[in-house]
Amino acid sequence: MKRILLLDGGLGTSLEQKYNLKFNSSKPLWSSDLLVSDPNTLLKCQSDFGAIPVDILLTATYQVSIEGFAGTKSPRFPDGISSLDIPQFLETAVEVAENATREHHGTVALSLGPYGACMIPSQEYSGKYDDAHNSQEALYDWHRERMQLFSRVQGLASRIGYISMETIPRADEIASMRRALDQVPELAGVPFWMSCLYPGDNQRLPSGESPEAALRAMFDPRVAKSVPWGVGINCAKVWKLTPLLKQYESVVHALVQDGTLPEWPALVLYPDGTNGEAYNTVTQEWEVADDAEDVTRVPWEEQLAEAVRGTEARGKWKQIVVGGCCMASSQDIARLRQALPTA
Repeated sequence: MKRILLLDGGLGTSLEQKYNLKFNSSKPLWSSDLLVSDPNTLLKCQSDFGAIPVDILLTATYQVSIEGFAGTKSPRFPDGISSLDIPQFLETAVEVAENATREHHGTVALSLGPYGACMIPSQEYSGKYDDAHNSQEALYDWHRERMQLFSRVQGLASRIGYISMETIPRADEIASMRRALDQVPELAGVPFWMSCLYPGDNQRLPSGESPEAALRAMFDPRVAKSVPWGVGINCAKVWKLTPLLKQYESVVHALVQDGTLPEWPALVLYPDGTNGEAYNTVTQEWEVADDAEDVTRVPWEEQLAEAVRGTEARGKWKQIVVGGCCMASSQDIARLRQALPTA
């Protein structure tokens, strides 16, 4: 078993920067719009990562939602795309990822973002949801309905190696996603990871909750039968990882000690590929922060490799998956492979 697995990078930002696409509120599916509008360009972009090669490639389904498809119009669907017609585009997502990884035998991971990723403007960085989706029960209903769409993709469980529930801003949404997965037997048995974001300087979820609250929601046996194969951090600045990782290690150690966990899970680590830029949900642009000067001296891939080596030395993770999130290009991931030669 490989100790370190390489994950891909930021799909949406790669499409913008290399393929000159622009995503805004007129495309409610965001980068998933290419499943409808331009699968060929999507394949080119994902193949950039597949050719590195990466070990795991995420599908272009992070922002998939019933509401997003309903608001997406095309010549074939001038009035929007109904839930009955959505599975054909989910099939496209899996097929494109399969094709992008086939030459180097990579594994496909099904990407599922939080409810906030599907809002306009997106709210995964804030965790502030509308009243209709601001409770665990409401989020459970929403995630269950979306996951059930994927159950209609032919043979999906045998075509993917992982499910990625990523960029989750709230502990109640962690619980809702685990509960929802319990209701989709077609995905039973597929290893999944749950990854949270920590956009501020206080090492907290956007909801204000601690990493401990997030991890306990991931593994509490009273919440759901589904238990993550791995836990993760994404959409964090790379230079902020080590303090967060030490918190993760402390909590996981305690969960193993008290018998909640039989063994350490895997760790999935994919920070932003930024050098000080932060995403402004109002302007929908990446903007350089005032303090960016101090964090641009060490290359991104070297900072990430150092964080990986540190946590590998301290912790007992079953496996480490490492890649990039927003602004991490295929060139960044290629340099990361060189910085982590065991990947």
